[in-house]
Amino acid sequence: MPIKVNPDLKRSTKEARQLTYYTDGLRAGSRFILSEAITLIESEDQQKRISGLSILDKLYTADASTKRIGISGSPGVGKSTFINYIAGYLASKGEKVAILAIDPASQKTKGSILGDKTRMEEIGSNEMIYIRPSSAKFELGGVADTTKEAIHLCEAAGFDTILIETVGVGQSETAVAQIVDLFCLLVLPGAGDELQGIKRGITELADLVIINKADQSRKELASISQKHYAHSLHLLRPKITNWTPRVLKSSSLEKRGIEKIWKAVETFFEICHESGYFMANRKEQNLNWFQKKFRQLAVEYYLKKEMNLKTFQKLETEIRSDRNNPFFAMKNLYETTFPR
Repeated sequence: MPIKVNPDLKRSTKEARQLTYYTDGLRAGSRFILSEAITLIESEDQQKRISGLSILDKLYTADASTKRIGISGSPGVGKSTFINYIAGYLASKGEKVAILAIDPASQKTKGSILGDKTRMEEIGSNEMIYIRPSSAKFELGGVADTTKEAIHLCEAAGFDTILIETVGVGQSETAVAQIVDLFCLLVLPGAGDELQGIKRGITELADLVIINKADQSRKELASISQKHYAHSLHLLRPKITNWTPRVLKSSSLEKRGIEKIWKAVETFFEICHESGYFMANRKEQNLNWFQKKFRQLAVEYYLKKEMNLKTFQKLETEIRSDRNNPFFAMKNLYETTFPR
C-alpha cells in the first residue's frame, strides 16, 4: 500500500526549503534572489507576505555597520543624477551600494513607469551597485509601504550603503525620515530664501541639505542659497546633539562636491554612533514600523469578518448614492464596533 504523507508535513517541508533558498541566496549576495525576495514582500498575497516576514525574521540582525540614506527633493532637482554620481563614487571606493528608487503610481491606472533604472544607466552595469525601482502605490509619504523591509533584505545581501530615492512630492514627503539613518534634502539654486529655509515639514527633518546643480551660470546663486539655508537651519532645534545640518553644494554635471558631501556623511555617522543616537533611532524606527503594520493588520482583520465587510460596503453604497452622509456612516460604524 502507498504510504500516505501528511499534507501539513509536506507543506512545512516545502516552506522550509523555500526559506533556506532565500536565506542562503541572500547571504551569498545573489542579486537575483534579492530581487525575488523584494518582490515577495511587495506582494499583496497574505501568504507571500508571511513568507517574506519569515525570511526577514531569519536574517534579522542589529548590525550597525550599514548606512541607510534617504534622498528627497522636488521633481526636477536632479535626484537620479545625484544618486548616479554618489553611488559611482562609493563603488570606486570599494563599497557595495543598493539603490531603492521609489516612483509615483498613477491614481487612474494604478501603474508606475519605474524609469529610474534607465536614468541611472551609467552605473547600471556596475557589479558593486544594485538598483531596484518600486512603485509607491497608494503611499503618500514618498516611499513604498515595504521600503523598510527592502532595506533589511539589501543589508542581508551584503550591501554597505542603501540609498533611498523618494518620489519627490514636496514639503509633506517625510515618511522616509522614519526608515533611514540620514535624511538628505536636495534643493535648487535660488530656492533658499529666508522663509523657504525655515519651512516646517521636510526641511526641518533634513540632516544634510544639498544645493544641487550648482554649476555654470548658477554657481553664484547656489552660494547665496547655501548661506540662506545655513542661517535658517541654525534657527531650528537640532535633533541630534553636536550636529547642525550641513548645507553643501553639488554639481553632478561638473563632478564637483562629492568628497565634501561624503566627508560630512561620515562625520554625521561618527557623531550618531558616539552619542548613542544611532542605535536608539533604529530601535524607535523598528517600533514605529511594527505599530504601523499592526494598524494595517487590524483593518484587514476587521474587514475579513463578513458582517463587518457587508456593513462597510452597505455604507459605502449609501454615501455614493447620497442616501447617507459620511459622518452618520462613521458614527454607525463606531456604535457597531464599540457598543455601549
